[in-house]
Amino acid sequence: MKLHLTNLGDTKLFTAYGPDHVMVNGERYSSSLVVLAEEVRNDWAAAGFDELSEIHFSYFLPLKPEILLLGTGARQRFPHPRLYRALTNAGIALECMDTPAACRTYNILVAEDRKVVAAILL
Repeated sequence: MKLHLTNLGDTKLFTAYGPDHVMVNGERYSSSLVVLAEEVRNDWAAAGFDELSEIHFSYFLPLKPEILLLGTGARQRFPHPRLYRALTNAGIALECMDTPAACRTYNILVAEDRKVVAAILL
């Protein structure tokens, strides 16, 4: 599915998604990634939902987002709270949703100038 949003300059936005990929500003990605308003990161070492650990969530602490959107693939899944306790303690909200919903929600929040980060599992 392609997404359409008002032009926000150089802001990183999801422009499409499918069962095996997402596109950010027209560039296709087929492995897990992290999207911030100013950059796309491929260095998040999460291979899949079942492999998530505390280390995968601690990756986001230095980024200090208000909200972390976790795109869990084709269906919504929820990690155990002990995995993201450090985020909770730091006042970072975690929202888990399927990947298409995470892409759409990220675009809306970043357009509102919110400090949001999308972590997408593919």
